[in-house]
Amino acid sequence: MAVSLNLYCNEAPNEIVVSCEAYDDDDDDNESDHCSVDYDDDLLINLFETEVYQMLESKVVSSRFHHNIVTARKDAIQWMLKVHCFYRFRPETAYLSISYMDRFLSARPFPQGKGWPMQLLSVSCLSLAAKMEETAVPFLLDLQIMKPRFLFKPKTVQRMEVLVMQTLNWRLRIITPFDFVYCFIARISSCFNDSHQPNRLCHLFSLASDLIIDICIAAIDSLDYPPSAIAAAVVLWITNLSVDEQNLGHLHNGVNQVINTGMVKKIYKVIEGKRSSLKLMPQSPTCVLEAALLCKEIAKYC
Repeated sequence: MAVSLNLYCNEAPNEIVVSCEAYDDDDDDNESDHCSVDYDDDLLINLFETEVYQMLESKVVSSRFHHNIVTARKDAIQWMLKVHCFYRFRPETAYLSISYMDRFLSARPFPQGKGWPMQLLSVSCLSLAAKMEETAVPFLLDLQIMKPRFLFKPKTVQRMEVLVMQTLNWRLRIITPFDFVYCFIARISSCFNDSHQPNRLCHLFSLASDLIIDICIAAIDSLDYPPSAIAAAVVLWITNLSVDEQNLGHLHNGVNQVINTGMVKKIYKVIEGKRSSLKLMPQSPTCVLEAALLCKEIAKYC
């Protein structure tokens, strides 16, 4: 089925419902199930190799990023994070939804003077990210909560999802900093005898998750940052370690790969420069519980 490349800015008016309906809160817990992953050396090598090809591809895309959409991007991210917190999605879902949106906007011109295209893009990216990461995904109408400016019919969102996937060359499963951060926390904790302190691991992962999302929000050029470098800078920051060859060596010990030290230093400086202005997402009791479950997974790699 052919899909118009201008679908999101030429949608028929009757496809958009301007008035939003009230939604009932769902009190059922939506606990995230995390697969146990064996972070052996072979898997870590594979992550590094896949990251290289991913960065070569995204570098071409990000060079065409349009910087006149900063305000619209900020508003879109704020809405997505509100829905993310409401449904208690995984932090990976938030990262992916922002990444999808940035990759789409960097590859295509954004129509000026219209408010609903960005809202439609936000719903579509959040929906796609949830489908990739969550075990339970709300219906498309149920996903459009937290007072969005526009409400779209499901078939409109589905068509936009196809356009997003086409624009991203159907590459939705991408390497993210979360793929590295679990392993890096485990390895750095082992080096400093923290691997047998579950509360410590839980706290580190919680800080790392928040900081990764913060970087993604604040750094509009985050597409140019290798996921391993983001994860390394975050882990060194939350453990109060400097960026040097020895500390970076702890992260990839036993693996014949080298993390981009220059890029890690750049991201570390971004954290130092913007940390005071960044606002962490509030931790709900469910988020705390999820972090506790995840720290058990991290402990397995120590």
